[in-house]
Amino acid sequence: MSSLPIDDSQAALYTVGQVAAMLSVQQAFLRRLDEHEVVSPRRSPGGQRRYSRHEITLVQYVVRLTDQGMTLSAIRRILELESELRAAHRRIAELEAELGRTREHGQASRRRSTR
Repeated sequence: MSSLPIDDSQAALYTVGQVAAMLSVQQAFLRRLDEHEVVSPRRSPGGQRRYSRHEITLVQYVVRLTDQGMTLSAIRRILELESELRAAHRRIAELEAELGRTREHGQASRRRSTR
């Protein structure tokens, strides 16, 4: 059985009006987020903005940050830094796994050579 687009958190399914109603925000606010490159939804073939569940969650986060008095340019920078931090954490995990494999390989080689 194939999965449906609704199962994919990245599927762009929701219109500006739907998202505005879901989150109790103005459609103009959502358009401003796109203009300031804070949350940039994909576009339908007709050019309308379409939001995924992931982007809706991101808009919720942005709303909380704006409620705390942050500007859109500051929020965009925060999102960029958080993305960089996630990438750094992934890279650290990769390097730790590689180091673990190297150590295991070295220990196995030492055990064979001492026999």
